[in-house]
Amino acid sequence: MNLTKGSFAYIDAHQGIPYYEQTPEEARAERAASPIHQVSVGGISKIEDRLITVSDGAQISVRIYTPEGNGPFPIIVYYHGGGWVFGNPDYADGGCRYLTASAHSIVISVDYRLAPEFPFPIPVQDSYDAFLWAVENASTLHGNASKMYVAGDSAGGNIAAVVSQWSVAKNGPKIAGQALIYPVTNTNFNTSSYEKFGKGYGLDRDGMIWFTKQYIGDSNESINPSVSPLLAEDFQSLPRTILIAAEYDVLLDEGIAYITRLRECGVEAKHILMPGLIHSYFSKMEFFEEDTKKTTEWIADFFGTKKS
Repeated sequence: MNLTKGSFAYIDAHQGIPYYEQTPEEARAERAASPIHQVSVGGISKIEDRLITVSDGAQISVRIYTPEGNGPFPIIVYYHGGGWVFGNPDYADGGCRYLTASAHSIVISVDYRLAPEFPFPIPVQDSYDAFLWAVENASTLHGNASKMYVAGDSAGGNIAAVVSQWSVAKNGPKIAGQALIYPVTNTNFNTSSYEKFGKGYGLDRDGMIWFTKQYIGDSNESINPSVSPLLAEDFQSLPRTILIAAEYDVLLDEGIAYITRLRECGVEAKHILMPGLIHSYFSKMEFFEEDTKKTTEWIADFFGTKKS
């Protein structure tokens, strides 16, 4: 087993009662008691929070990161991880700062509403509405509406993939590319990587089952492509994709399957394996800051948005 020092440290620091043996409220309270590790990243001119109105009339917040320099900039709409149950823009702040600087792009981090209080499809609808808002307001943000990207990690990677599907199905704005960091692409929990890494590697199989139950309840929505984007029928019209995987992750195999489907349908798709890493590394700056920075550089290279 060739885990990195950061992976070992993260696993060691997260012993105790697992979140999936708690209620969402208990697990959130425990996480809230742990301070978020702040990072200092150059190349950012402004960070601001705004409220936007989504299609059901509710308001959600977005955090907008603007790089230094003169626009119009590409725009990356970012969806945080947390199993559709945890997380917010604070949770994703370090990764979004590095992504803004590496990709020389505006990054809009979406605070979509969370399950189980707001189950599927509300988080996806919020996320798609935020994407539409970003397109509609691109010029006032000093962004370029013809260079729209989506990205996300874990459940946020799942949401980014679904937003891409929705935009095609609804004849929505064109997405120039998607960056999926160890995304959930299928909710059947039965791949080889689930067998290998299902206990003790940061994201347990029982944890994924718990997250999915919070998200979709006891419904059969797990076979809905808007929950499990690997099950979509049409991959041909999806945007070019970079998928970044952690080597020791239950979600490894379904990510490979998603990339395989894209390639079979003629979509440009790049798969990068981060050796020695575990799930959740992108949002845990105190253990994985350099790995997070490298991930954003891979994304910037693939999107072609780096400052010349």
